[in-house]
Amino acid sequence: MNQPTHTHKFQGGRFALITETPGTGPLQGQTLVVYHDLTKDVQGATTLEDWRKQWRQVAADDCTVCMGTGTDQIKGNKAAPCGGCLGLGKVRQDGETPEDRWQVADVALGIIRRQARIIEQRDQVLAFPEVQKALQARKAKKEKEPPDWVQREQEWRDGGGRGHGGRRHTGD
Repeated sequence: MNQPTHTHKFQGGRFALITETPGTGPLQGQTLVVYHDLTKDVQGATTLEDWRKQWRQVAADDCTVCMGTGTDQIKGNKAAPCGGCLGLGKVRQDGETPEDRWQVADVALGIIRRQARIIEQRDQVLAFPEVQKALQARKAKKEKEPPDWVQREQEWRDGGGRGHGGRRHTGD
């Protein structure tokens, strides 16, 4: 179990999926995922729903140093690029670090093509009339309602305070 199979979407790290098991007791009816944190060398468990939301599978071309984040994971400096992938988060198809600018360009081209496919798929979904109607209805609803900050501001102004009559000093 030295090879990571998953990484946390937001915090990074190296995790290996051990097993999925049905929950017992208060967790009955839920599926639990048992995983091994390879960095801390501990095992943990979470629900399958949480696992799917918080972790992602490590792709074959993800950098093994930064696990696809593109940032320096060794020193913990998120502002610095990873030395294993030169900040791209991806490596060559054979798993090796790109060595010259043409190899970096090949890796970047792969990233661009992948993103172009994703955008094309989203455009195809957006072309459906049902999706267009749903988006227009959402936009119309949003335009009718005031933004949430307006409501929060009004509640704050009407709330208890230390001014005259128990109201807040608002400057007007």
